[in-house]
Amino acid sequence: MTKRAISTEQIHHSYRAPEGWNAIPVGVFKASTVLFKNTSDLHQVRTPDGQTYRYGLHGTPTSYTLAARLATLERAEHCLLTPSGLSAVTLVSLGILRPGDEVLLPDNVYMQNRLLSKSMLPEFGISHRFYDPLDAAGFAKLLSPKTKLVWLEAAGSITLEFPDLVGLLQACKAHGVITAIDNTWGSGVAFNPFEIAPGLGADISIQALTKYASGGADVLMGSVCTRDLALHEKLNRMHEHLGYGLGQNDVELVLRGLPSLLLRYRAQDATTRALAAWMQARPEVAQLLHPAFAGSPGHEYWQQTSSGGAACLFSVVFKPEYSAAQVDAFVDALELFGIGYSWAGPMSLALPCELGRSRSLSLPIAQGCVVRFAIGLEDQVDLIADLEQALAHL
Repeated sequence: MTKRAISTEQIHHSYRAPEGWNAIPVGVFKASTVLFKNTSDLHQVRTPDGQTYRYGLHGTPTSYTLAARLATLERAEHCLLTPSGLSAVTLVSLGILRPGDEVLLPDNVYMQNRLLSKSMLPEFGISHRFYDPLDAAGFAKLLSPKTKLVWLEAAGSITLEFPDLVGLLQACKAHGVITAIDNTWGSGVAFNPFEIAPGLGADISIQALTKYASGGADVLMGSVCTRDLALHEKLNRMHEHLGYGLGQNDVELVLRGLPSLLLRYRAQDATTRALAAWMQARPEVAQLLHPAFAGSPGHEYWQQTSSGGAACLFSVVFKPEYSAAQVDAFVDALELFGIGYSWAGPMSLALPCELGRSRSLSLPIAQGCVVRFAIGLEDQVDLIADLEQALAHL
């Protein structure tokens, strides 16, 4: 063989790992260009589910492994990965809705989904309305021939009302409307999004893998899972048009987080319930918002739907005599709770929430300032002590 230049040898080196080499971690395959065996391989028709190794943007063995494992977690058949939870929401709305269509959203929907529906979708001739997720009968009256997509959120953003999923899904099924559930809170643990009741489930389940699937507060990623191949193909076409791609090192981090997801979910759930019960008993608190507690809006629907899991979030409404400035002082005084968005990472977080821009209907909660807590992996005794010292600053 002709001797090649060093640069050429570095690109066309002959060493390859032996066939069948294996290890517990999934290999990290980074690629833009994917090499074909020959021109016949190049001209092969792509597979129906879209998982074809043709270009790195669409997937590598690393990302397809993650997609397959997430589909199993969600009890789905197909999974698409996206760069964030919000991009998963956007993919579904743009993939399903067309000019003249209408989308219905729960009034406690994730804020960015609300903004997408209010600001961008109308530019495409797509209308929207908000519904009360606790009132399935009232919701059914909103459905019309224009309604092509219904978003479900279990539990709701910030105030954590748990929806009447059975009633909402029954109404959608009767009208033949596609349903998409934000299952980030449930994360494939709290309930099966595709089998809420016998013969009744959502058509699409999305997650912000940023939260529980990762668990490290260091990754942005989303997923869109389905059981129906035709629906998956429709979403996959939009996925390609939007050019969604992932860094394979991020995919590696989520793959590393998945095996401990159930352990972390249960541990954070248990600590969260302990802290929520402690806060509920405090004289400064007007109302506890946590689906597993009686008196929290939608508690009976959580009992009807959940396998017992309830994630790491709870919110409290402080009594009206405490001003926003006083509540902010309480949050600022916390030493173990960070102040920030997202949740399900190792550090506990506290976030004062102003609900004015994020609700259109009346709220089924007490009057007062709301703080949302996301509980991490710290010891519950230390967290309670921190809450107690910070409450003195009210």
